[in-house]
Amino acid sequence: QVQVVESGGRSVQAGGSLRLSCTAALSFDDYTMAWFRQAPGMRREGVACISKQSNYARTSGSVKGRFTISKNNDGNTLYLQMNNLRPSDTAMYYCAASRYQFCSLDEPDFVYWGQGTQVTVSS
Repeated sequence: QVQVVESGGRSVQAGGSLRLSCTAALSFDDYTMAWFRQAPGMRREGVACISKQSNYARTSGSVKGRFTISKNNDGNTLYLQMNNLRPSDTAMYYCAASRYQFCSLDEPDFVYWGQGTQVTVSS
């Protein structure tokens, strides 16, 4: 089992920004990576994904234009830059890795998951 570790979550006021990070004992250039989130009482939803070679990335409609997914040049750290945060963004955020070649926001496609990092946005 590959350990995946997220960090960077904290409490922030609406309109603020956060950057989440994810590291794992694997090369992110060999996996499609994604960020998911789960709010209390809600299903987990895909937020953003980036393909193996970083040549394609996409975000879900609810965060489009505010969140950006990226990897560092060494391909061993994944980021989620979150701007203009809203109270509705409050959730546990998870990093996940998939062996599929293409960008995906479907949970069954992902084989490795982190324990999550909590983001709380207050109004």
